[in-house]
Amino acid sequence: MSIRAKIVFIVLPLIITPLLLTGIISSLSARNGITTVATEFLLLKSEELINYADSQWSLLVENEMDKNQAFIDVSISAIGSFARNLIRSDTELIFAVDEQINVVMQTGETVLTDEDVEQITMLMAGNKIGWHQIRIGGVERVAQAAIFQPLNWYILVTEERDTFYRTINQIVWQTALILSISLVLSIILLLAFSSYLTRPLRNIVLAMEEIITTNDLSKRVEVLYRDETGKLGHTFNIMTSELENAYEQIKSYALKAVVSETKEKKIRNIFQKYVPKDVIDQYFADPESMLVGENRILAILFSDIRGFTSISERLRPDEIVESLNRYFASMVDIIMSHRGIVDKYIGDAIMAFFGAPVRHRDDALQSVYAGLEMIEALTDFNRWQTKKGRPDFRIGIGINYGAVTVGNIGSEKKMDYTIIGDMVNLGSRIEGLTKKYKEGLIVSESVYRKVKNDLQCRLLDKVMVKGKKIGVGIYAPRKKLNLKEEKAWKYHEAASKYYYNREFKKALQYFLQVQNILTGEVCSKLFIERCRIHIKSPPPADWNGVVALSEK
Repeated sequence: MSIRAKIVFIVLPLIITPLLLTGIISSLSARNGITTVATEFLLLKSEELINYADSQWSLLVENEMDKNQAFIDVSISAIGSFARNLIRSDTELIFAVDEQINVVMQTGETVLTDEDVEQITMLMAGNKIGWHQIRIGGVERVAQAAIFQPLNWYILVTEERDTFYRTINQIVWQTALILSISLVLSIILLLAFSSYLTRPLRNIVLAMEEIITTNDLSKRVEVLYRDETGKLGHTFNIMTSELENAYEQIKSYALKAVVSETKEKKIRNIFQKYVPKDVIDQYFADPESMLVGENRILAILFSDIRGFTSISERLRPDEIVESLNRYFASMVDIIMSHRGIVDKYIGDAIMAFFGAPVRHRDDALQSVYAGLEMIEALTDFNRWQTKKGRPDFRIGIGINYGAVTVGNIGSEKKMDYTIIGDMVNLGSRIEGLTKKYKEGLIVSESVYRKVKNDLQCRLLDKVMVKGKKIGVGIYAPRKKLNLKEEKAWKYHEAASKYYYNREFKKALQYFLQVQNILTGEVCSKLFIERCRIHIKSPPPADWNGVVALSEK
């Protein structure tokens, strides 16, 4: 919003508010005054009519003719004539009704509708006299009501409501017109005044825009007034003069900065092939922090190509390199798309981690998604292999989640940003179990606890890998299951509960059901063999179902 508009919006209410309040108060005062006068005028007519009727009745009483209907009719006629003499406009109406709501006196033709009769009946029932607003013959009226006791008349001196308030409405419209004209004139004067005040500011804005467009710092503004705006214009001219002097230095510094930035980008692009981007960013932000390791809970992923030695023996060296490069490119893209860091290539194996140097709440879940997508991407890769006349790749992926040490490890001449620790070794062992259980992806129990609400997971076994003294559960995750898998996994879950509760006969029945659904499935075959062994020779009392593995 421009300063001119702000001035108008600030000052205009200060002008309009008093005018508006004055107009409203004047209108209300005029309305009250006119209403009072008009009401008293109707009341005066009502009182005069009642006084005249009383005088007529007094004559009848004094002359003992109040029982003679003929003389009564003459008096009624005289009262009616007097009422007609009180009328001052065509819209006025005076009439009287008897106890049966019959019109007995009127100054004009009056036909009461059922609604009119009901309304008058309610007024008479409450002996309501004085000021009322009523509807007679479909016309809204204001009325002064009175009761003439000798004849039991209910008299209404009325005027049409529109006529009664006509003068008041004219005053309201005139006040509104005056306020509207005042508003328009105020806006015109304010716009002219604000334009005069803000002219120096507009000149400065125009000068600034021209400088931005042309980069010409020699532009100056005319100092118009000897006030704050004049000082502002003078200060602006000093500022542009100083900027013009400094412009050459700024261009020199900018050129050096661009050259430096270009070099940094080249360095980043080169080293990102060897060091994760997040690590490079952290190094540039705080070089000293990169020399210190830290303990961090994160997800570790190991991936290995099955039987790669035999595959490489069937291919030329250039074919091996081409296939590996295409395979690694696909797998690494997936890992990085889930915020993973590729730690290193170990021959044909990939080691990656999720959660460093930047930690995220769902690192474990993202690592499992990455593993599942790597297995899915293998289909497209193998299609490419087939077109090249090369054998398919099969991979196994193991994922663990736990505390490791992460940081730059090595010597001054060669360092790696990597992770070390027992959880890393366990992740490598879990990857090796994919061969035994014929599963593409196996995760540890610590990973399962993080992803169980988002993915389908099946307990494969409880194992104690080589080099460990404590058993861990291992699981096979899936994004979704087909109908056969869904049914088989339910049987497998029930069978596992029976198995670890030492109910081996029941467990055997359920594992056999799994085999019937998923013929040749390795995990259930292993448990079927174990159940049969334990049925013949029950395990000791301290048996917990953990299987100690001797191979890596």
